[in-house]
Formats: sequence, C-alpha cells, structure tokens
Amino acid sequence: MSLPVSNSATIDRVEKLRQTKILREVQDKDTVAMFEDPLENDMVLNMGPQHPATHGVLRVLLRLDGETVVKCVPELGYLHRGFEKIAENSTYHEFIPHTDRLDYISPLSNNVAICLAIEKAAGVTVPERGTWVRMLVSELARISSHLLAMGATSMDVGAMTVFLWTFTEREKQYDLFERICGARMTTSFARIGGVANDIPDDVLRDTRAWLNQLPERMSEVERLVNRNRIFVDRMAGTGYIPADKAIALGLTGATLRGSGVARDLRRDEPYMFYDQMEFDVITRNDGDCYSRYMVRNLEIWESMKICHQVIDKLESMPRTPVLAEDQPQSVVSRKAEVYTKMEELINDFMIINFGTMPPKGETYTAIESPKGELGFFIVSDGTGHPWKMKIRSPSSSNLQALKYMAEGAMVSDVVAIIGSIDPVMGEADK
Repeated sequence: MSLPVSNSATIDRVEKLRQTKILREVQDKDTVAMFEDPLENDMVLNMGPQHPATHGVLRVLLRLDGETVVKCVPELGYLHRGFEKIAENSTYHEFIPHTDRLDYISPLSNNVAICLAIEKAAGVTVPERGTWVRMLVSELARISSHLLAMGATSMDVGAMTVFLWTFTEREKQYDLFERICGARMTTSFARIGGVANDIPDDVLRDTRAWLNQLPERMSEVERLVNRNRIFVDRMAGTGYIPADKAIALGLTGATLRGSGVARDLRRDEPYMFYDQMEFDVITRNDGDCYSRYMVRNLEIWESMKICHQVIDKLESMPRTPVLAEDQPQSVVSRKAEVYTKMEELINDFMIINFGTMPPKGETYTAIESPKGELGFFIVSDGTGHPWKMKIRSPSSSNLQALKYMAEGAMVSDVVAIIGSIDPVMGEADK
C-alpha cells in the first residue's frame, strides 16, 4: 500500500532536515570526507566527548575499516570557556585566578607564566627570593603533572596500579601546596611582582623530605611497567610521528622531545634563574607513545634535581621580600598595610579598580610548562585591561598531531595515543 502524498512529502522533508543538520554539524573538509564514498565495511564512530579515555571533553571522529583507523578528525571546542575574551574584560590582576583553570593539573606553573607575561609588558622587576620560590613551585607542578600523565597513560592501557601509586604521591604534594599557599588545586599563588607569601622553613624541610622518598616510589613504578611486556607492546611503535612532522605541526614539550627534538625553553631561552641550574633535556628518538611516556618519566628525575638545587638556595639566602612592594603603581600592596596606611590604601584602590597599566605595545612571554610551551601574547592599549590576549597553550598545539598519529593504527591504539599526548582540555578550548 503506497503512502499518501502528504506523508511522503513529510518523510522527504524530515530526511532533508536530517541531512541539513548533519552537514551543518560537519564544518571542515576532513569531517565531510568522513561521509563521502564509504567502503562497504566502513563505520563512522564518535569517540567522546564523554569518553573517559579522551582526558576531558574531546570529541574524536573516527572512520574505521574493521578495527583500523582510516581517518581521524579531533574536534576541540566543547568547554566554551572563552578565557581570551574574559581577559579582555578583566584587569591583569583579576585574570590570574583564571589561569588556574587552564591546565588545571599544574596551576602553580600557569600562575607564574601569566605573571611573567604581565611583568614583561609593564616593566615590573621581581625580588630575587620571589623568583626562586616561583621556580620551586613550577618544578613541583611539573612533577605533579608528569605523575598524573604516567598514571593515566598506564591506566588507559590497563595498568591500574600505577595510577593509584602516582596519585598517592600527588596527594602528598597537594598537602604541601596547601601549606605553601592555602589551596590544593586552584592556587592563585603568584602575584604581579612576585608571590603571595614566602615558604616557611618547616614546609621547605618537608618538601625536601618528600623529594628524598620519591626516587624509591618512582623506581617501584618503573619496575612495574617500564619493561612490562603488555605495556611495551601497547605503547612501542604506536602513534609514530617523525621529528620533521612534529616541528611542522608546532608540537611542544614531551610530545616534541619524544620525537628526538631537544627543545626546552628552560635551556634554550632561559627565564627566571634556570640558566644557573644543572639539568638535562630529555629526548627519545622513536617518536612513539612509549618514547613520550619515557620522556615524562625521566623528566621527573630532572625536576627533582632542580628542586633540590632551588631549596638549597632558598635555605642559604636571607629571608628578603618575595613581592616587589617598592612598585606600588603595578603591584597590589599587602592587606596589613592597606588596612593601616593611607598611601597603600590609595594604591590598592587604583589597582583593583583600574588595574596595572602597561605602556602601549605588544609582548610575547613563554615558559616551559609541564606540557610544553605556554605563551601569552599581550597587546596593551595603555589601560588596565589587555586590548588583546592570545594564549599559546601546549595541549591545543599537541592535539594537532592526533590525526597523523592515529590514522593507520587500531581503534584501541587511539586511547594510548591520546594518553601519550597528555592533553588537558581546559587549555585546549580557550
């Protein structure tokens, strides 16, 4: 029995609307190609954005021939945070807490990066001790980030125990962070002109004690998985990307160094006092998931070396100021002084209401964050709000390689590849 004309027209209209919706959702030629000329056994699969192995709200569109990835299109943009536009509507001081939410695994490092960028734009100098404190918390943040990367990558391929062990060490770190700045995760510790407070002697002592016991814990993790047959089979040879392609795509951090490129801003473009530190830039030449895992593993040992050197320096030097209180036109005064002195009250009122005002111009400042080059491009129009702030986030850069790493691999390898990139979507979707 044939359908009435009206019903046929309705069905046609619904089909057109459905097709229109599909085409509206696919916005680039790579994604459109997913739906063109499918082979008989091809299947288009959405991995994420809710998948636990995508390390956040990352959608990966996969076209599969059996279990082989024929095409891969990563899609960022499910958080809609708009940090860069928020920055344009905040004073420089107000924007610092937002950097806690970029790579929220290493907020202390992010805080240092944004303050260095603002200080470069505004011409603010930081007291020596404040810089040493910044270096210590930045390297502790690197250890914290790499511990999570090792644990999460291991768990992605089935090694649950490593995740529990590395998370145990991170909890000990978070106890130290809480004693350093009063917060465990969203720290907002750095300030324009230095840091919020000095680190007490007992916290420095306990930090060193934690660093002294960490090598044994790291050795346990390494004995469990680094030469484990299943772990190595899942990681070695998977997600290969050569050095020239890694450079062309703008990869950074351990993802770049895992392809044999010895690029580290701490050594190549030294900032703070890294030029006084003894440490090695870790590289591996295989360009696969196992190489990227091993780079992060070995970088933890290098960060431990740096932390010991910084603590030695902090313990040997006098307790001089950690905040540039002699530059009140740019630096927020201490609350105790704001509440008791008229001059500091006026300065506080001006900065809180109108902000630090760098001269007109453009500056770019970058650090070697745990995931790679984290840079802030600031365009100042002379007011207390940036006219433009562009964030160069390593997770966003490194995810560009996912397409090339995944195509030709098995669908189960995609999980290991994403883990080896170690993205955090909080900074990828800006």
